[in-house]
Amino acid sequence: MSVVRTARPRGLLLVLLGSLPGLMAVLALALYARGVARPARIPLDRPAALDLRSAAPGTGSTHLAGRPLIVPRSAWLDATTAHTQPPPRYDDKVIAVFVHHTDSPNDYACADTPEIIRRLYAGQTGARQWDDIGYNFLVDRCGTIYEGRAGGVDRAVTGAHAQGFNHRTAGIAAIGTFTAGVPVPRAMTDAVAALAAWKLGLAGVDPRERVRLVSSNGLSRFRAGTTVTLPAVAGHNDGFMTTCPGAALTARLPEIRRTAARLQGRATAPAPPAAQPPLSP
Repeated sequence: MSVVRTARPRGLLLVLLGSLPGLMAVLALALYARGVARPARIPLDRPAALDLRSAAPGTGSTHLAGRPLIVPRSAWLDATTAHTQPPPRYDDKVIAVFVHHTDSPNDYACADTPEIIRRLYAGQTGARQWDDIGYNFLVDRCGTIYEGRAGGVDRAVTGAHAQGFNHRTAGIAAIGTFTAGVPVPRAMTDAVAALAAWKLGLAGVDPRERVRLVSSNGLSRFRAGTTVTLPAVAGHNDGFMTTCPGAALTARLPEIRRTAARLQGRATAPAPPAAQPPLSP
């Protein structure tokens, strides 16, 4: 009898312990929905842990960065706001990211980020008549990453963020205006670097390198059909005639590239770039 009485509490304890991760996950989601919990800062003093489940099949890359926490579309888009849109379009992989700023106020509370993204979505799908928000991801000043364009954060979703260079790229929008002299929050640049490290790592791309892209639109800086070499972590102004992402954020791109490379576990110095064809005017 004593054996039975001892086994029951132990069995109950094992059941409770086994349920604890699920209960904690539910609690975290509930707190996040209420704006109480926010994602922890990404540790950048060491390479991110490899998440082989995020690897694209057949990449064979040894520089896969861990996937950062990404808040889903459902956190900012509801049934009353969303409109009917066509199915997402996809590319084979993402070999470059374009960094943008949203040209919106900087003094927002991070708890209001979902409302800010909702307004951006309404403007782009309303007055501009786009089929969805153009950016694949958005990052607020607290370093929280949000899913933007529909189609799956782990897939190469074709965006509408860099005219002429939407294919094989991802658009990351920093929420705010970062013209010359405006401080750029460290949490924001850290998050952009972590996101770039993960997305580019899936294709085996070093964030410090330059990659070949083909312009699909003559309204970009290059004629349609022109093959050009651009930074793997580029500013919007690298491919289009614009001041985006602003002088202050543009000045932080070298640091973002270095941090992203470190998160991929790469050596301090990048490999020499491959020979590239001359650029067309």
